[in-house]
Amino acid sequence: MPTEQGNAQESSRPAATGFGRRRALLAGGAVLAAGIGAAADELARGDRTPAPATAGAPPAETAIPFHGARQAGVTAPQQPATHLLSFDLPHTSVADDRKTLRGVLGALTRTLATAASATPPDPRIQGGGPTRLTSLVGIGPAPATRLGLDVPASLGELPVFPGDRLDPHRSNGDLLVQLCAADRWTLTVVAELVGTAAQSAGARPRWTQSGFLPRTTPGTTPRNLFGSKDGIANPDRAAAERWVWDPTGAHRNGTVLVYRRIHMDVAGFAALPEDERDRVIGRRAHDGVPLSGTAEHDEPDIYAKNPDGSYVIPATAHVRLANPRFDGGARMLRRSYSYDDGPADRGLLFCAFMRDPAQFTRVQDRLAARDALNPFLQHRASAVAYVLPGAAPGTTLGEQLWA
Repeated sequence: MPTEQGNAQESSRPAATGFGRRRALLAGGAVLAAGIGAAADELARGDRTPAPATAGAPPAETAIPFHGARQAGVTAPQQPATHLLSFDLPHTSVADDRKTLRGVLGALTRTLATAASATPPDPRIQGGGPTRLTSLVGIGPAPATRLGLDVPASLGELPVFPGDRLDPHRSNGDLLVQLCAADRWTLTVVAELVGTAAQSAGARPRWTQSGFLPRTTPGTTPRNLFGSKDGIANPDRAAAERWVWDPTGAHRNGTVLVYRRIHMDVAGFAALPEDERDRVIGRRAHDGVPLSGTAEHDEPDIYAKNPDGSYVIPATAHVRLANPRFDGGARMLRRSYSYDDGPADRGLLFCAFMRDPAQFTRVQDRLAARDALNPFLQHRASAVAYVLPGAAPGTTLGEQLWA
């Protein structure tokens, strides 16, 4: 569960495979990080196409534009709630399946742009002001290879890590859609609209998952279900341009999403004495300060030692093993959420964006081998997707795929 790389956040029940309103309502709701805060705000500006503003409306109540160089589901400030939907394409011929994918991307573009507008036509999301909906659409490695799509060479499936217990019915997928909004109602309605549009264009539903953030004062760091502060710092704009966004050619303004559904043994972790929990994480739980520091946003000093020669931040502490110094300074942009699918299945939806998913693999290899958190975590689902560059008005997501 990489959390410090960005310096920033299994279920016993069957996977949800339909996107009707009832199923969306029933849906619940590496790697500890929420990725919310000032860095996300900084990354959000400068590439959105402004939406028409209502005279006299305060800026906080305006719609978040769908159109822009980059998809708003990555660049806009993180919303309190999320809903992920995975779809598969039919397997007929390459030519027919490429045509189907074009149709699905066109349907998703129209549906998401309309739902995010200042005046969405669906009456269920009218009357309460703009939805503040943000979204992203990504392509999985399998269809990219099978259909000969123009995607980054780095895109590929993750290896299986020690301790993984991945449910194939809740993992992967040919297309991944992430919706984010301030409330579950908006997500429920829009998930239904997205599912209908995708299926009408020929896609098949694979899985869905809902998540949430705690209520947090703006400018402060939210906590995860272990009670630890998550998302203490994400990469700033310059670091994100270096490590998150693809810089050139058809992939410019695209990135890669790594998703992991991580079950957390909340009761087991809570049973540890507080000082032991702090050593497992490498930060003090009550204020988020690294064991080597004096303030929450101090850089963890992974080389600091006690008088007896032991590390101040233990060798197996989570923040030490996930530290970007072990990866040449490479950082991920984390925008993770908690989930609650019942008393026996709660945890983290780890969502991190990076130029190359090999970065996640390096971090997770270290964590899987030595992380003191491992007894309290189990990775139960996984997906990787190339997050497409954004779409300008009058264009469709994925137009760069057909080179």
